[in-house]
Amino acid sequence: MPSPPPSSPLVRVVLTGAESTGKTTLAKRLAEHYDTVWLPEYVRFYVEENGMTTYEDIPRIAEGYLKQERQLLPHAHRLAIYDTDLISNYLYSHHFFDRCPAWIEQASYDRKADLYLLAGDEIPWVADPGQRANPEIRATLQEQFREELERRDIPYIPLHGAVATRLETAITAIDALL
Repeated sequence: MPSPPPSSPLVRVVLTGAESTGKTTLAKRLAEHYDTVWLPEYVRFYVEENGMTTYEDIPRIAEGYLKQERQLLPHAHRLAIYDTDLISNYLYSHHFFDRCPAWIEQASYDRKADLYLLAGDEIPWVADPGQRANPEIRATLQEQFREELERRDIPYIPLHGAVATRLETAITAIDALL
């Protein structure tokens, strides 16, 4: 009996960037296009259940993200789409609390994805109850995301324009990996 073909490694793609940059919309559409799973931004669930966060919530949010990943990745088909990753936890923790638990920072380095897509901040702001309270800081945070990717020497593809344009750019980049 012939041996089964080797399983191909799972390609992990992260949509990153400041809040209200269309990451969730793109994550859902990419997952549909590739018939695979997407990992929602865990902090949304956390805030819905617990309200606004404090520094003490940061580890619980990261742990919830990791648990969600363990639950969803077995259902992925060649590719997993992430609506943010631990780099977001790291940056937001520093932005709001001027510090981040060391284990989250280390995990954000250890768990580098195969592709990062940086969603541009030129689209209109959409409020997210309990989470997005200040649209004025979006440009500052967007710059912090870009700088952090570059500081870590992580290549990324910028996504700009309408959703269809962003989706086309993302699909082209993902197809090149697959």
